[in-house]
Amino acid sequence: MRKRTLFILLGLLLVLVFGTDYYSKQQTDDGKVHVGILQLMDQSALDQARKGFIAELKKEGYSQDKNLVIDYVNAQGDQANLRAMSERLINHHNDLNLAIATPAAQALLAVDQKTPLLFTAITDPVDAGLVKSFAHPDKNVTGVTDSVPVSEQIALLQKMFPQAKTVGLLYNAAEPNSVIQIKEAQKVLKSAGLKVVARTVATTNDVEQAATSLARQVDVMYLPADNVLTAAMALMGKVSEKTKTPVIPATTPMVQLGGVATQGINYYQLGQQTAQMAVKILKGKQISQLPVEKPAKSFLSFNKKLAAVFKIDPAKFGK
Repeated sequence: MRKRTLFILLGLLLVLVFGTDYYSKQQTDDGKVHVGILQLMDQSALDQARKGFIAELKKEGYSQDKNLVIDYVNAQGDQANLRAMSERLINHHNDLNLAIATPAAQALLAVDQKTPLLFTAITDPVDAGLVKSFAHPDKNVTGVTDSVPVSEQIALLQKMFPQAKTVGLLYNAAEPNSVIQIKEAQKVLKSAGLKVVARTVATTNDVEQAATSLARQVDVMYLPADNVLTAAMALMGKVSEKTKTPVIPATTPMVQLGGVATQGINYYQLGQQTAQMAVKILKGKQISQLPVEKPAKSFLSFNKKLAAVFKIDPAKFGK
């Protein structure tokens, strides 16, 4: 009886495994384009990149109500979820996968080198091990970076707050993108003769205490394009207002949630730009023929409420 039960269970397991794989393959034989999307977490910039990507695909003739299936999964910032969801996307045999944020791209590439992979909202794909160079993608992966003009942002900080002598840097040391930007910011700030005080956070729960402590030691704070800080940016705005310490963040979504201003990019447009690359791949272009792209443009954005709090007139800065 035990052997019989064991054989029955083994048979059911085989049916489940091969049946699921067969069903997945049947899904991709429906005449539609299948695009998988793995997003690191819920976060305004990442959400906007995804929405821009899907909207641009629709504009190019790939619509979810006609000929497109979007296989969207969100890891909610959990590394274990990234691995499991990456394997799920493999089993669904998509025509193309999109990774939003560095950990998502790294997780997908680790388990699948066959399916064309696009990334977006990644600062340095070379440092992240995704490509050897922008010009020559070599691992069946390419995409659009959100590389922010750190030097321009620091120049804006100095122009807005010329009396500032000490600048605070707050970031998550576990995010490669953040570390890269912080190193660049430290270099630029020190060359400008400004004192730097840096603090790190691991989760959104750390932000209020760390930001409040840092604000007491500095004249102004600079924040990189950091997923943890973006998720806690509304709280950063409250700390900024309470301590009278202005914040210059790296991205436009961060400004709208709790910063004063920045020279940044539009993540919706970043998603659109990435979708244009996706269309080329779906129409037959090879990844090796598509160099990594930088954001098409950057622009100055303000948070009117906080600009008023810190007596900043946008009109004096060209807006």
